[in-house]
Amino acid sequence: MPHRAFVIGAILCLCGLRAQAQSTAPQPPPGPQPGLAWTQDQLNKVAHHVRAGRTLTPKSWPDGARVAVCLSFDPDNLTIPLNAGINAPLTMSEGEYGALTGIPRILRFLERQNLPATFYVPAVSALLHPQMMQAINKSGRHEVAMHGWIHEDPQALNDPEEEWRLISQAMNTLEKVDGKRPTGNRNPSWTMSGHTMGLLQKAGLLYDSSLQAMDEPHDVLIDGRSTGLVELPVNWILDDAPFLPPYASLPSPRLVMKTFKDDFDRAYRDGTLFMLTMHPHITGQRSRMKHLEELVVYMKSKPGVWFATADEIARFVKQQAGATP
Repeated sequence: MPHRAFVIGAILCLCGLRAQAQSTAPQPPPGPQPGLAWTQDQLNKVAHHVRAGRTLTPKSWPDGARVAVCLSFDPDNLTIPLNAGINAPLTMSEGEYGALTGIPRILRFLERQNLPATFYVPAVSALLHPQMMQAINKSGRHEVAMHGWIHEDPQALNDPEEEWRLISQAMNTLEKVDGKRPTGNRNPSWTMSGHTMGLLQKAGLLYDSSLQAMDEPHDVLIDGRSTGLVELPVNWILDDAPFLPPYASLPSPRLVMKTFKDDFDRAYRDGTLFMLTMHPHITGQRSRMKHLEELVVYMKSKPGVWFATADEIARFVKQQAGATP
């Protein structure tokens, strides 16, 4: 009898778990579903507006290296709450951690390891923390690239004129603060409108690092035609933000870096690109830097690893593809 009761209880528990899983499974987004009525021609036109073009991974990397590694950091700092109109002291202090504590800690680590990095900086972050920009530029090894004006959402804007104004404003601000015009872009939260890629092409940029169609460098097409922009793809599994959110129950930097290491091993085997996205207010925490340094030491122990800025990688692959950077 006790055994029978246990079995019945287990079945009921499993049924409950199944019902809970079904209730939490991804559901179609609410609201209109225009795609239901689109013709095949309409589907093709919409789906192929911005697409990946040919791969640009070279036959070999500089000096015969087997893989290119880009360590990239997005110092969002105060921009996300400010863009939402929030200036609560606690929220501001959380954002300031990246500029005041995370960035200095990351720069010391990069100096110890003698490594370059690319910093995708919202223009407002550069304006609010000029000392952060001076520190990034001090070594002369690092790249500063675009990351929006104030971490805005161009998809929500859906206004090409306003988006162009913000892109131009961000480029001009970074040029003024940094001393040179940025050549690359990473859109805030990697979100783009249908206009974004054409506007980046109009801006004369060398590369973008916001899309996820491949895990190697590639050309970008708009309506089937090459933009000439090099795409250095990103991926959510190579970003610290989804794995180490501030309010996670028990985030494990050790397991996250193990995930990054596994991906590096495959990139090394395939001879492609390892693009790692990190945030100073997340990975820059003191208990997490140890694990990043262990990952870097492991990568450096392998023969033929080329650590470079995104600009250097984009210029190399474009040159190898026979195009003028």
